[in-house]
Amino acid sequence: MLSRRAFFALAGGLPPVRKGLTITMLPATLGYPERFQLAREAGFGLVECMTVVDDAEAIAIGKAAASAGVRIHSVMNASHWEFPLSSPGPAVAAKGLEGVRTSLNNARRWGADAVLVVPAVVTAETGYREAWERSQAAIRKLLPMAADLGIQLAIENVWNRFLLSPLEFARYVDEFRSPWVRAYFDIGNSLLCGYPQDWIRTLGRRIVKLHVKDTKARRSVLPGDGEVDWKQVSKALAEVGYRGPATCELPPGDLAYLRDLGERMDRLLNW
Repeated sequence: MLSRRAFFALAGGLPPVRKGLTITMLPATLGYPERFQLAREAGFGLVECMTVVDDAEAIAIGKAAASAGVRIHSVMNASHWEFPLSSPGPAVAAKGLEGVRTSLNNARRWGADAVLVVPAVVTAETGYREAWERSQAAIRKLLPMAADLGIQLAIENVWNRFLLSPLEFARYVDEFRSPWVRAYFDIGNSLLCGYPQDWIRTLGRRIVKLHVKDTKARRSVLPGDGEVDWKQVSKALAEVGYRGPATCELPPGDLAYLRDLGERMDRLLNW
């Protein structure tokens, strides 16, 4: 019997990436059961959730996702902007660590395999070198828990004046020498200082998750409405063998909006 990979190879290629969206794209006016059902109806089988501190709420989220047949594949850590791991204040950095630990516990409860982490924020008070060193020291404190739970810490490129090139991003991840620290690559964000296809080829197998959006005049827009060369992005993803989730991160909308988004993703990422 042919393996799944062999079947798709003979059929002309590997299966396309799986579509997801962030929970913030589902109207907050709806309850969790209705939000996950909306995602399912729009054709999205994956959702990335935010950190939840309250146990009862976390349980309700897990039940709602399971009932709708939607998998929570990732947790977006919610504390890294208010309490950056790179902060010069020990109390602030400690709160940042606790936020990631909460996210890891959320991921374990929901069956997610990664936690999105913004590692550092460069500010007037926190220089680039300090951001690098402090954030790496903090993340190393989280590695035993991540390894014990089998959940990856996925470092994302964002607008934080940090990891401004694919070479730096790759080096930052590699210096941990751990399979539990990988890259969460945001296609739209990379346009601020490069080209996503170059970032993808440089990061290669380090990429474990993918955020999908376009960028136009430094503003996030729907895929296909901005400056991303999607043909080149798809080509680069195919070259590095990426077949993980592709999660959209844009403002919320109704069923028609989400279906249009899903069709765009199918068209632009279906190599």
